[in-house]
Amino acid sequence: MTSNFSQKRNVLVFIPTFNESGNIREMVSRLLALGQNLDLLFLDDNSPDGTGRILDSLALEHSNIRVIHRPKKMGIGSAHYEGILWAYQHGYSELLTMDADFTHSPERILEILEEKNSNPNCDIVVASRFLKKKSLSEWNMWRKFLTHFGHILTRVCLGMEYDATGAFRFYRLSNIPKYAFHVIRSTGYSFFFESLYIFHRNGFRIRQIPVDLPARTYGSSKMTFREIGKSVRLLVTTYFISVFNPEKFQIIEPLPESHLSPQAKDPQGWDEYWDDKKQTGGLVYDACASIYRKWLIGPTLAHFLKKSFPEKTKLLHAGCGSGQVDLSLEGAFDVTALDISPKALQFYRKMHGTSAKVIHGSIFSIPVPDSSFDGAYNLGVMEHFTEEEIQNILRELRRVVRPGGKIVLFWPPEFGLTVNLFKFLSWTMKTFLNRPNVKFHPDEITRVRSRAHAEELIQKADLSMKEYYFGSRDLFTQVALVCSVEKESDFREEQTTRKRLANESW
Repeated sequence: MTSNFSQKRNVLVFIPTFNESGNIREMVSRLLALGQNLDLLFLDDNSPDGTGRILDSLALEHSNIRVIHRPKKMGIGSAHYEGILWAYQHGYSELLTMDADFTHSPERILEILEEKNSNPNCDIVVASRFLKKKSLSEWNMWRKFLTHFGHILTRVCLGMEYDATGAFRFYRLSNIPKYAFHVIRSTGYSFFFESLYIFHRNGFRIRQIPVDLPARTYGSSKMTFREIGKSVRLLVTTYFISVFNPEKFQIIEPLPESHLSPQAKDPQGWDEYWDDKKQTGGLVYDACASIYRKWLIGPTLAHFLKKSFPEKTKLLHAGCGSGQVDLSLEGAFDVTALDISPKALQFYRKMHGTSAKVIHGSIFSIPVPDSSFDGAYNLGVMEHFTEEEIQNILRELRRVVRPGGKIVLFWPPEFGLTVNLFKFLSWTMKTFLNRPNVKFHPDEITRVRSRAHAEELIQKADLSMKEYYFGSRDLFTQVALVCSVEKESDFREEQTTRKRLANESW
């Protein structure tokens, strides 16, 4: 970076550059001539034509110009993301973004500023190429086709009437929390429609103004066929997620650092599992898992919890994951959610609200005192551990549940429907998509083999199995186990009775 700003203005103009040496001086000259007391931030991706050096010399001449240099071309979306975060870090309340090739005329900034001043409650102003019939009249047919095609796709797939693929925008950063931009995944041109879609879904106030865009005065388009393909794929991905996992687009405040435990280690990679899926296999799994959690296993969980516990009982959801599975239980019980993955807890808070009680920690060492809960439950947890580890988990659950409480476990059997479904999906990915190494979730080490197998594991943890269910309620996908945390004297008496009955039978 070069010189310091002599005085911070209210509006920052951000412009990414790559090979703009032929026009960047004129761009700066026309921006300064607007007389709006703007600060200018440029980000150059190590342009081979020396654009970065020219910008450095301009920054030495003008105290309101700052330059960021990156070592290589890293994507237009990542450039905008970095420029936006820079604006937050340096205290700007208003940001305007645009291109450097004069496709976006500097003089149009006055219209955008007038619009944002006339509508002080709006959060984003978009310069639209589609509000006037002949706004693209000077463009060649190929650029017109790409622009209109992108607009049709975002309108049909994402339900937005805005010009969602353009970079000429104003952001009122004082109304948009910085973490809102953390939801965006794209580093390329798809950054523009993805970001606007996220703001649209979350109810931010977006206004448009019509602009006429001239033919490109300098340089050539930097959008390659590869970039077009990536943008279309992300558009389809975004639509896919909006149907099956719309909560992923919700903007919420990050989990405070004070809620994260440095002692909680994640050797199985659950944080990666709960990260956004971008590949085909991950998207297929996400869709299937969402349907399964919300509409198949969720009602079954509700049945067993309501059968096992009175209303308002204080429960621990140990290994809560996304929280999709217990959405229908909101208000029925006093639930505290525990998970080893901060990303899972963040997803849980998207589903249940930021007021949800969450604990970052391990199910091997739950950071609460003995007998803190009336009961506990988990789903999709036990199968990922060895039998010895399962004993440790169950004893820890026994510790935090009061005597007389219950523990409800959902545990996939060796020949359950979902087990076979994901075997089939893996085979499909390998056979038809040449993806032999697709891994939908961490390895399942210990599935339930029989009722006797489940009862043996439960008893070794000093628990008493009260109910074993495997049936049509959830289409034979999980074994539901209801275990009781007996008082020590009751447990010993039950063990003695079991041994006596076994001896008599023998």
